[in-house]
Amino acid sequence: MILSRYERMIARRYLLPGRNEAFIFLVAGISLFAVMLGVAALVVVMSVMNGFRAELFDKVVGLNGHAVVQGYGGQLRDWRDIVAEAKATPGVTSATPLIEQPLMAGFGGRVEGVLVRGMRMEDIRSNATITENVVLGSIDRLSPGGGQVAIGSRLAQSLGATLGSEISLISPQGPATPFGTVPRIVSYRIGAIFEVGIYDYDKAFVLMPMEDAQTLLLMGDSVGMVEINTVDPDRVEPILQPLAVQIGARGVLNDWRRLNSEIFEALQVDRLVTFTVLSILIVVAVFNILSSLIMLVRAKTRDIAILRTMGATRGGLIRIFVTVGTTIGSLGIVAGLILGFVLLAFRQQVLGFLGLITGQQIWDPSMRYLTELPARTDPVEVAGIVLMAFVFSVLATLYPAFKAASTDPVQVLRYE
Repeated sequence: MILSRYERMIARRYLLPGRNEAFIFLVAGISLFAVMLGVAALVVVMSVMNGFRAELFDKVVGLNGHAVVQGYGGQLRDWRDIVAEAKATPGVTSATPLIEQPLMAGFGGRVEGVLVRGMRMEDIRSNATITENVVLGSIDRLSPGGGQVAIGSRLAQSLGATLGSEISLISPQGPATPFGTVPRIVSYRIGAIFEVGIYDYDKAFVLMPMEDAQTLLLMGDSVGMVEINTVDPDRVEPILQPLAVQIGARGVLNDWRRLNSEIFEALQVDRLVTFTVLSILIVVAVFNILSSLIMLVRAKTRDIAILRTMGATRGGLIRIFVTVGTTIGSLGIVAGLILGFVLLAFRQQVLGFLGLITGQQIWDPSMRYLTELPARTDPVEVAGIVLMAFVFSVLATLYPAFKAASTDPVQVLRYE
């Protein structure tokens, strides 16, 4: 919108408080503040939602793969054939045999439920989700028959164990006796402690070489499942369709959508609801712009009439008041972006400060699934938020602008 020199001058004067116009300026300031809060809230919340989904996806898929082939009865005896068939399927990048079994772990009189995972050593070393998050010890300490395991940091904390401690794994699948099956108890030394950032995994995972897991669980040469990764997790179902036909009745093929459907569907619904609710906040903010402009038009009725008699056109008046309103909205948008990015940059400190004030733990990993508040800003999404706020701001200016342009100078000046 191109304004003439006198239109820019008048718009600038209407943006600044005049005599006896402090209340109008206050309403305009509240409008700017409301737009700022609305934009900042949308940017922060949507970035946190995106970060939560991305972190959850990266770490869940990093540990569980894009899909798994599970054996009936918890065992896959022909897993080597399935691995070969999976690797030969176009679009599949890796196929990893592994064992997962819930057991009990004990140390120093404490007992915790754990999830024992057995993997081949080459697969353990190539799994970046594990190797890049070791906080104590080294994955290289693990070896078949070596009697060492890696456990999650939260599990180590719950058991009171540390690097080098010996924990006992209790399996119900033990030798049969005349009095029934005796639980199998085997001791392992902690060779590494990792923290992947997902509370449930750090609280339960015990990682060991696959040969040790087979011995512990009396599985012989069987495995529990084959984990599969593809070139595109969003297209995992069509990519693995030929493999599902090949596997047939030997096992069950499930992808990450089915295995974690409740979590990701809940996140998607929360994301949509949150965006809608916070968008209403911006709508309320632009209504403040509307009310402040209506008040400004009422206060400037005489000035508008004089401008009309001096040759100001209806279009010029429309441009002036649209400019005033969109300037307030634009300043609020810019301030909201700055506030939003500052809050995202210092989000952990903000949570700590809120926890200090309230005396409560704002971000509880046991409830929130991730150990830290994540955030990932989508530039396209931010651009959409800015565009939406700007369009609402422009729309809010149209009624008062046309109202000012329709002022009849003869009627106004006759009674002034």
